[in-house]
Amino acid sequence: MSSDGGNALGDFLRERRTRLDPVVFGLKTERRRTPGLRREEVAQRSNISPTWYTWLEQGRGGAPSKDVLERLASGLMLTEVEREHLFILALGHPPETQYKEHRGITARLQHVLDAMPFTPATVRTATWDVIAWNRAATILLTDYGKLPPEQRNILRLIFCEARVRSAQEDWMAVARYVVASFRADAIRAGASREITRLVAELSAESPEFEKLWRDNDVVGQGDGIKRLHHSDLGTLELEFSHFGIEGRSDLTMTTYYPATRQQALRVQSFIEARIIAEEVSL
Repeated sequence: MSSDGGNALGDFLRERRTRLDPVVFGLKTERRRTPGLRREEVAQRSNISPTWYTWLEQGRGGAPSKDVLERLASGLMLTEVEREHLFILALGHPPETQYKEHRGITARLQHVLDAMPFTPATVRTATWDVIAWNRAATILLTDYGKLPPEQRNILRLIFCEARVRSAQEDWMAVARYVVASFRADAIRAGASREITRLVAELSAESPEFEKLWRDNDVVGQGDGIKRLHHSDLGTLELEFSHFGIEGRSDLTMTTYYPATRQQALRVQSFIEARIIAEEVSL
């Protein structure tokens, strides 16, 4: 069947198969009439029968199971985006979310953060661990670099860190929003095991968290205003926005920008002064 005749799954499998280099897998390259791997080689890598794989490329045999699709994604070395596309073609919907713990971001994404010298920005996971930030966030919000990785969690900071708690103008409203948003994020990401561990730890440390968690509130993320009491700048109103990371659905970038031009100028001057002082002290 042609690519415009309804065999999109077969076309996708065939195209991805031809992109694989036999040399990478230690296979001989002579006597190959077409580029890429042979059907039987992909079948072997995917632990399915060559006949079944051939039928899939030909648009025969019905829809494959989720297990077969996962094997194909592994055998064809698909990216996360390609794996999701494979499931949509075969089953009509994306695969079930499988949460994967991440320890860092790409250099390119860090460049994006650093390109905002006066706008605090962070990147967090679905379990609200902050894994990246820029210098403005370090100066104005929290110096995450001085915290152990396990303490760079927004819920831990809100409920267990006195300095962060006292900086919130309306701590209870912030706490309620954070818990409800976290619940939606983590469940959507399929991070049930990570949720269970974190919730148990926070519940033991904070009665307020335990109560809010039992309320079972869920809210979506949106733009808003965060009011902070800063030790040097006084009360700040920061507009915050959330952005998804292309190809990394488990990550969210959040930016904070002063709500008024006057505050923006004060923040910029303060950050510049801190940077100069730090560079002089080096």
